[in-house]
Amino acid sequence: MNPRQLSARLERVAAQVPAGARLADIGTDHGYLLVALVKRGVISAAVAGEVALTPLRAVERSVRENGLGEQIAVRLADGLAAIEPGDGITAISFCGMGGETIRDILARDKGRLGGNELLILQPNGGEQPLRRWLMDNGYRIRHEEVLQENRFFYEIIVAEPGEPRRHTDRALYFGPLLVQERSPVFVAKWRRLLRLKQQTLAGLARAQRIVQDEELEQQVRWISEMLASDGCAQA
Repeated sequence: MNPRQLSARLERVAAQVPAGARLADIGTDHGYLLVALVKRGVISAAVAGEVALTPLRAVERSVRENGLGEQIAVRLADGLAAIEPGDGITAISFCGMGGETIRDILARDKGRLGGNELLILQPNGGEQPLRRWLMDNGYRIRHEEVLQENRFFYEIIVAEPGEPRRHTDRALYFGPLLVQERSPVFVAKWRRLLRLKQQTLAGLARAQRIVQDEELEQQVRWISEMLASDGCAQA
């Protein structure tokens, strides 16, 4: 693997890893992120955690082919059980899992955290409940970004231990920092989601459902108001 050729998504995750960090990548897939960061000299040591044997073998192969067995420890483990006290981990990344899955792992394994680790999170959906957990458990969101790779939109959330700012459900839904910046990619993401959610509501109406989907209706209202608030609903 050429460490200069990470996907756009993983490149943006890599950009959030502090120089000199000792990184644990949970659910590391092929280990591309860790291999790239070690070969670039960004980090000197890492832990690759995988819960399933088949992806674990792929990680082991990536590490072996790049001669990084001394720098990257590959472990078959569930969640933060991959981290051992002697690892001295300073940052933890989760990439490509659902936000609720990341939340559940952090909640279940919170006792394994030292209390100072930077969390670099790239959830595939479920961002709102993940942000709520961070807010309710002593983490401050210090960076958010949204990117588009091919036809998919991805969000990255970076959180650090500290006095969290309290956010409304609506701010947690959009991302408190993202909704302030309202980048072109952010606007494009929510325009697309608005169309999809409106189509779903229209389908429910055609099916003459008696029970309304109040959560979906609220989301459509939030998105419509957000896009209309500064004229960004216009094409």
